[in-house]
Amino acid sequence: MGVSENSRGLILAVASSVFIGASFILKKKGLKRAGANGTRAGVGGYTYLLEPLWWAGMVTMIVGEIANFVAYVYAPAVLVTPLGALSIIISAVLAHFMLRERLQKMGVVGCVSCVVGSVVIVIHAPQEHTPSSVQEIWALATQPAFLIYVVATLSVVLALILYFEPRCGQTNILVYLGICSLMGSITVVSIKAIGIAIKLTLEGINQIAYPQTWFFFSVAVICVITQLNYLNRALDTFNAAIVSPVYYVMFTTLTIIASAIMFKDWSGQDVSSIASELCGFITVLSGTIILHATREQEPAPPLGTVTWYVSGDSLKGIEEHLITVQSSDEQ
Repeated sequence: MGVSENSRGLILAVASSVFIGASFILKKKGLKRAGANGTRAGVGGYTYLLEPLWWAGMVTMIVGEIANFVAYVYAPAVLVTPLGALSIIISAVLAHFMLRERLQKMGVVGCVSCVVGSVVIVIHAPQEHTPSSVQEIWALATQPAFLIYVVATLSVVLALILYFEPRCGQTNILVYLGICSLMGSITVVSIKAIGIAIKLTLEGINQIAYPQTWFFFSVAVICVITQLNYLNRALDTFNAAIVSPVYYVMFTTLTIIASAIMFKDWSGQDVSSIASELCGFITVLSGTIILHATREQEPAPPLGTVTWYVSGDSLKGIEEHLITVQSSDEQ
């Protein structure tokens, strides 16, 4: 008679993808409007905070993330996580109609490869153990293997922010999205701890009094703010139809790695599952390379170039003739 828990999780996951996919487009349009009236987010500006359309995108993304968070309560990760790929398709379709951003044919192949590879990774990812208390999560978070991951992640993030971002942040999409994805992997485990704390508290086992709960909350807030800052820069600098799939792939991959290290889920996996995951990683890498190659095939017109579009009559009708006159430097 009633709706099953898996069905509820499925509905919430699909709704989450719709909201998140739409949020990319709304925030992109808001960033464009803000950039026309002030300092662009891509170069460190924050005028987008005064743009209502950007806030509409933020609210849409928050609704999507909440739906995704609740979906994990009802359905397993192997069902919820792959559905996040729907946000890529939604954002690409909306970008085509609302932002006039078009992927070439090979770009579509790259996007599909990214989605397929991510789905393969998630489907064959190890099952994770659900902790029964915040203290248990704290014990997992302070084990040497995960501490090494955290230190390595923060080191890479600092290197990207301090060294690579000033030098190639405007030309390499992996700089901004690398920061977002690395911090996102830490965000997920922190939010998982907060979710367990809330769930147990509602069941009568108070977790609010534990300082670990507030530590995880503080980490989640810092990571989310960092993610949003650099995701805005990525959206303001690069094509939204490329930002969405690359961010999804990197975030999903790093989240699976972080969860596997923290919860020790890799132990006990069979050879076929490991081989499938490796194939998924290779597919993701191939798709990412194709996406970048596609973007590089569409360079902006060089300085000193003037382009006219002239309409002329012909026997078959009106044809569009492209005439390009490129200036040359003469002494």
